[in-house]
Amino acid sequence: MAATVDLTPLGHKLSEVACQISKSESPEAWKEVENIAQSLANGLRVRDGPVDNHTALGQTPLPQALNTLFTRALHGSTIPALPYIPAVFEILRVSANLCMDHDDNRALLLEAGLPQAIVSLLEAYAETIPSPPSTTPLPLTIPHLKIVRTAIGVLLNASLNYDPVKARLRSLDSGLTILKLSNAIYPPASWLTAAPSSPEENTPESQEESWTIRSGVSSWAWRIIVDLKEVKDDETIQIFNPDVLPLLTPALTAFCPPYPSASTLFRADSDIFETLLHADFDVLEESCTLIESLSLDVEDVRLSLARGLNFPAEHGGVPCLCTILDFVEKGDYPPFWQTVFPEADRKRRERVFDNCKAALIKSVVEVAGEERNEDVLWDDSEDKPGGEFVCRMVDLIKKYVSDMDQTVPGTAVSKDTLAGRDDLVICASLSLGNLARREKNSVVLLSPPHSIANFLTVPHLLSPSTDIKVKHGIIGLLKHLAQSCAQSTLIHDALFKAEVVKRVSTSGVWDEKADEMADIVQVGAIGIVKYMCNANVENTFVLVLPTPGEDHPTGLSQILALVKRTKSTPVRSEGTRVLVNAIKSLWSNDPAANAENAEITAALAEVQRKRHESMQIVLTPECAFALASLVGRSAKYPLLVNEGVVALSLMCTIPAGGPIALTAILTPLPLDTPEPPSAPQSASGDLTSGSDVSSPVVATPSTSRGRLLLPRSALDMLIAVLRNVDNPVNFQVEVRANVCAFFAQLTRHTSGPELVRVKDRVRPVVESLTEQEEMLAKASKKLLDLWA
Repeated sequence: MAATVDLTPLGHKLSEVACQISKSESPEAWKEVENIAQSLANGLRVRDGPVDNHTALGQTPLPQALNTLFTRALHGSTIPALPYIPAVFEILRVSANLCMDHDDNRALLLEAGLPQAIVSLLEAYAETIPSPPSTTPLPLTIPHLKIVRTAIGVLLNASLNYDPVKARLRSLDSGLTILKLSNAIYPPASWLTAAPSSPEENTPESQEESWTIRSGVSSWAWRIIVDLKEVKDDETIQIFNPDVLPLLTPALTAFCPPYPSASTLFRADSDIFETLLHADFDVLEESCTLIESLSLDVEDVRLSLARGLNFPAEHGGVPCLCTILDFVEKGDYPPFWQTVFPEADRKRRERVFDNCKAALIKSVVEVAGEERNEDVLWDDSEDKPGGEFVCRMVDLIKKYVSDMDQTVPGTAVSKDTLAGRDDLVICASLSLGNLARREKNSVVLLSPPHSIANFLTVPHLLSPSTDIKVKHGIIGLLKHLAQSCAQSTLIHDALFKAEVVKRVSTSGVWDEKADEMADIVQVGAIGIVKYMCNANVENTFVLVLPTPGEDHPTGLSQILALVKRTKSTPVRSEGTRVLVNAIKSLWSNDPAANAENAEITAALAEVQRKRHESMQIVLTPECAFALASLVGRSAKYPLLVNEGVVALSLMCTIPAGGPIALTAILTPLPLDTPEPPSAPQSASGDLTSGSDVSSPVVATPSTSRGRLLLPRSALDMLIAVLRNVDNPVNFQVEVRANVCAFFAQLTRHTSGPELVRVKDRVRPVVESLTEQEEMLAKASKKLLDLWA
């Protein structure tokens, strides 16, 4: 129809027919409806003509007439009977074209109730899907396929960027209905092995038409789903609950081997073959994107995915999490991509495919990281220690290491191996790290049959050349394993035998070139050695002493260099806490005192030699100033101040240590010394209640307290702790008593004008403490007696 034709007469005519049909109808009347609607629909496809037919028709009774005719054509049924399908099809076409990019007409159709009626139609088609859903396409004839596609088209045109219709569709849960129907009509890759959908449509032409419509249903369905998720200001909302999961994972199965060698319906060089390959890929991309967003944003989805691992009924028998894991491990580019797509297009699709795997790895890690899922994913059964999920993650790491060991440098890697599959190591290590927070779980991972420690420290996973994302996963897992080593001999011994401290120290994670991209990984690695050196002198030796015959900086020297150059407060604080633990271990009880009959064996003599050498290494101005800086910048954290004070006190027990500590507390602090940002957690993110430091003190924020001015030196901070008046937090009695003890210890091996300066500033404050709590009063009196 020409663009200059006024369509309003046709609109009035269709409205009149609608009124007549409401009273009586005949086959001829419905044929007339079909013809008029077809002419209207064709005419409304033109939008740039001189006549604004869309606005004009919207002001007629046409919007209500369309709903009347649509409802009447169903004759009380949920799905149109074959004689009325042509008229329904044209009514839907008119509706879709009338509201396209026209908000006024969208509002009128919504007021007439047409979008709601169309959702009911789609629900009726969805109810014909067998349960459980078949992997073969829903057997609909071409006329019914056209009805479904066009009905979805109406909803798409009515709702696109128009919130009132989108809100109504969300309230009707239409997204789930549309996705369920689309998934049944177009199961990805099912066209490769599908038989003709009906005896009437067994010609090549009809099969091509059928699959073209089916892929169109899928495309429009995903467009409307994506639009329904979007709200104003580029934000999104979740319109799905866990019920959608079994509708999303079948797309992943289509991209896992084995693949058909050819299509039973279409030649590989035909246009429809390429079209359907495109459609399959679009469904995969949208499904992975939706799974990822649901896993990240919806707790019920994370819980449901975990429950479904051991209880298939959770998703109607569809193994959703296993399917995700299978795709991540085994999914691959379809072989047809090599022959059908040009190289540039194929490379682009391969990149997107890899991104799909990365999205699902995030989902798996989020599921494992959900606190309430730990008891679901972890199984204490004896035949599979840790359960199916844990065993699978452990096996991925072991298989990767084994396959990498078999790889010959410079040769192509077979797809039958996991060599080079860094993504699987990332997935497995991050997931296991989330589940290894409990001591009992760590014990299982480090005991037979898993015995994972030696696999985590191989050069493939911990070396300067290892990808930083792999290091992030491995170091995160090792950190969670190590956090219980002070309480568990088994955990400590397994990690010690695997040379964890040495392997982390030589991994390059603390190298200067890693600073900009690896703050989190650096803090994690620091956490490992912090835990390992807590009350353990052998690990401290490994960290502090150089390895004979190796020209590599020690772990401690790397950490101190990192602390000195970094701008990251967590790295500074946690790095210095490693030094605290090293000093506490080195200054612990002499092992010879526990030897039977005080006999010092050769082994104990060697330990003593190493202890003495290590103590000399940490008795340096650099180490003392690092501890003083920890004290000076931790005004909000009694725990960190206390750790620094205790370590400085221990240094002062040795004659050479007193002067070093004295100079350190008087040295001006760097101007860029901010306070740690987030009480009541330590800089590593570990709750202070789980600290390895024995002191019971924790941060106690109080909004009524003042804010300490930035201290010029650690001495300023120590005086402020003793006064405990203008600090942003309350410093408990134990911390203040330890400060008194530090000044007492400092006095034993120092003298001169610097010590006099300290006494002159500290004495008035200490004198004010003698009437306070018993512990603090005793400590202050003891100090004053020493200074008398």
